Amino acid sequence: MDKKHAPPSKEELLDYIKAMATPVDKRDLARAFGIKGDDRIILKDMLRSLEADGLIVKQTGGDYTVPEGLPHVAVLEIISVSIDGDVFARPSDWSEDLQGPPPTIEILPDKKNRHVGGVGDRILTRLHRVSEREYEGHVIRKLDTPRYRALGLVTRDSRGTYVLHPTDRKAKYSFDIPQADLNGAELGDLALGEIQPARGMKRKKVRIVEVIGKRDDPKAISLIAIHEQGLRSEFPDIVIQETKSMTVPDLKGREDLRDIPLVTIDGADARDFDDAVFAEATDDGGFHLMVAIADVSYYVRANTELDREAYLRGNSTYFPDRVVPMLPEALSNDLCSLRPHENRACMAVHMWIDAHGAIKKYKFVRGLMRSEARLIYEQVQAARDGLQDDVTGPLMDTVINPLYAAYDVLWRAREKRGALDLDLPERQILIDDQGNMTGVKQRERLDAHKLIEEFMILANVAAASALEDKRAPCVYRVHEPPSPEKLDAAREFLTSFDLSLPKGQAIKPAQINQILHKAAKLPYSHLISTVILRSQSQAVYSPDNAGHYGLALHKYAHFTSPIRRYADLLVHRSLVGAYGFGPGALDQEQEVRLAEMSEHISTTERASMMAERSAVDRFTAAYLSDKIGAQFSGRITGVTRAGLFVELHETGADGFVPMRSLPDDYYIHDEHQHALIGRKSRRIYRMGAAVSVKIHEASGLTGSTIFMLTGASLDGADIPGIKLKAPRPQADHRGKGGNRAKNKKQRYGKRKK
Repeated sequence: MDKKHAPPSKEELLDYIKAMATPVDKRDLARAFGIKGDDRIILKDMLRSLEADGLIVKQTGGDYTVPEGLPHVAVLEIISVSIDGDVFARPSDWSEDLQGPPPTIEILPDKKNRHVGGVGDRILTRLHRVSEREYEGHVIRKLDTPRYRALGLVTRDSRGTYVLHPTDRKAKYSFDIPQADLNGAELGDLALGEIQPARGMKRKKVRIVEVIGKRDDPKAISLIAIHEQGLRSEFPDIVIQETKSMTVPDLKGREDLRDIPLVTIDGADARDFDDAVFAEATDDGGFHLMVAIADVSYYVRANTELDREAYLRGNSTYFPDRVVPMLPEALSNDLCSLRPHENRACMAVHMWIDAHGAIKKYKFVRGLMRSEARLIYEQVQAARDGLQDDVTGPLMDTVINPLYAAYDVLWRAREKRGALDLDLPERQILIDDQGNMTGVKQRERLDAHKLIEEFMILANVAAASALEDKRAPCVYRVHEPPSPEKLDAAREFLTSFDLSLPKGQAIKPAQINQILHKAAKLPYSHLISTVILRSQSQAVYSPDNAGHYGLALHKYAHFTSPIRRYADLLVHRSLVGAYGFGPGALDQEQEVRLAEMSEHISTTERASMMAERSAVDRFTAAYLSDKIGAQFSGRITGVTRAGLFVELHETGADGFVPMRSLPDDYYIHDEHQHALIGRKSRRIYRMGAAVSVKIHEASGLTGSTIFMLTGASLDGADIPGIKLKAPRPQADHRGKGGNRAKNKKQRYGKRKK
């Protein structure tokens, strides 16, 4: 009989976690201290206590480490290479302003004594902690990003020298282009330059390696964003060739779904229709639902050129004027697009829910379907509201009304479980036929949109549940709860509006919803929603299930968009293997690499988001560039030590008001109240305050838009319930014309009477 060990003290537990080279989970700790039986509950309570005290943190997947500890595997950026060849890196998303100096990470050579990458390169790395602030890393692989390159506009300077002016708004200088290295580039071209060794010269030089477009070409805006993030805009010929012989499969080995009136519901401008839905009432007051998804795994097999290219891309990227797809057009717009009245291969899930929206059972099938109709959101909503057309009229009783009846049940279930209800407006950039931005509008969010969203969420839950039931690998969509630090910051801000979050406990989404519902009665509900949104963690992909906080779900996996997300394709492959559906299953190599692949597709997702955001910034700046001096009303949406971010009411355009342009004063940045406060004048610039600005500068090349204030709230009186406290002596900043105080006593001393 094993000797029973006494549970460790909290101090012993903390010392052990600190000493471990990598994060550890509860099973590791129980094994290390010989904890068994009911003593596991004591261990769990101690871990909760240490976490509540901020002495340890729980990472994605349930591993524990010290607060500044890094995960097992991380994306790093190489920051220096010593004269002896020692390579040092830091986490690529590290912010010194928020997190302080990064830990020291030395990248060790591989077995052949080689290092992967140079300064500026990003690498996927396996980490081991040497001490509290020191790590060693072994490179898993180099990430696919350009090295030593600059994208910019070819111009001439006052000396007549060709110069590459970078499109990156953070760039501090331009690059000389020797005439012999123009390689066909001309003035006004957007070009990619390879940075040459400086060798003591005053200004670095570049050699043009690719001309990507003309400055005055509206389509160049998206091209800039594509190149900045290293997105892959063209498919290699070998990938295209693999799609040439592909055809829709026959019925052999598939369930015949062609008699079921499945319909697709998408946006008016959608070109690919990868999901179809159906609902019918059941005798017990519930519903039988179906979600059918294009069978991408049948066409995109593991370890083919097509698969490798899709993995490198990770997902599709959507710009106002184009899409950079994950799959070639032969698949995304044809074979894997569920076009009406055409046979299409699909993966489908039958789901039976009760009258309260709970899943009673589900069944996955590999089938052959034929969409009854291609519908758009506005068309379906109009039909539901009584304005049927020739397409929707015949579908009302058999398709549309049952879909809405099922949606009502699912929506009530969503509200009951307390899914986070952040209904923030989404902007839509309007583009004409020439690719020029003509304006911006707020996207409508109709019940038709919510209907499809709820059907997709239910199918995603079923996919995760099915893979768990089959003990098959799964790539979960994980959304961790917000960190205590971010919640504390949000909590302090909300007190200004007589709103409060509970302290000393794990905040549930339903509790945040109560705040949002109270805030909905205030004129600044969108401001409170924004602050709540910023307190949330980033959703990621992981083979380890940690639940989805925002949706208030214990298990969740993306299944519904394998055309545009590689994560969904992995889930499809695992389902194919688990159910024995035939070709296209997950192979053994991918099972082993699932953690690495999850990290990669989380990274490509973030790159796409950054590219999409920068493209919108550039389109907006180009739109405002001929409105210099024009005055607009707006609202402060962000406050930093460097100035204010303002969003215009008319267009939704974002711009920056630099600190130097504010009226003369010493400005103290109060992070907790999201405000700049003039120490002398008590002038307040607070997030949410209405302001009037004029366009001072707008560059479509860099996406930078600079505003100047022409009027603003001086006391925050336009924000109901404002409770500004005395400025905190943390960050003192000078407005235009001000002088820094000579000593600390002067800077923060009491005012003279």
